[in-house]
Amino acid sequence: MSKAGPGRNVPLRLSGSAGPAIESRGVSRRFTSPSPVFAVRSVSLSIRPGELVALVGPSGAGKSTLLSLLSGLLSPSEGSVLLDGADLSGLDDAVRPRSRNLGIGFVFQFHHLLPELTVLENVMLPALIADREGWRPMKRAEIGLRAGDLLARVGLGARTAHLPAQISGGEAQRTALARALMNRPSVVLADEPTGNLDQATALELMGMIQEMNRRDGQTFLIATHNQELVNRASRVLRMVNGELTK
Repeated sequence: MSKAGPGRNVPLRLSGSAGPAIESRGVSRRFTSPSPVFAVRSVSLSIRPGELVALVGPSGAGKSTLLSLLSGLLSPSEGSVLLDGADLSGLDDAVRPRSRNLGIGFVFQFHHLLPELTVLENVMLPALIADREGWRPMKRAEIGLRAGDLLARVGLGARTAHLPAQISGGEAQRTALARALMNRPSVVLADEPTGNLDQATALELMGMIQEMNRRDGQTFLIATHNQELVNRASRVLRMVNGELTK
């Protein structure tokens, strides 16, 4: 794969923006099979730097689809998503992956760690990709040091050489959180990050997210059913039938 050059569509800000970290303008996603349905309908939202926002709603409300649209994993049928002021859909094909890699961290409900890589290598991966593509050149030793520091912060300093199959579910989610933070993204999107954890482990992960938000100013948008996490959010968005409610 060729390395992406600077290009006229490269966002000027990937963190520390004075405007919204991420926003959507009239975003909809329509699926046509087996029958036409709007999973997300005309959603406009704005998440500012330093916010910890909870996205709540019943199962099937469209929360996961909305996060996929915001992250660029799905393309909207209508509307636009702006990351640090740049319209993701309007970026060149060579530039869009750069913006997503550097600007967005994602924590899935099922951690999606690569089983053949160690815990440390999984966390290093976003930065290794950014270096390989020329998006953010960085020495491997520096990448390793940052990944090790993140793992220490989430309590996994002694697990760096373990494979995902050798750690617990809670440890895997903490690894996924560290991976999402690797490139210092403008925003971390998390889809039910505590959904598969017991209450004690979930509270531990929530505490780490809250600490990173308060101490580092890291921006989070988290889809969740966990009321404890909702209580810790600076703002709550509610979604029903694919729409945000007042």
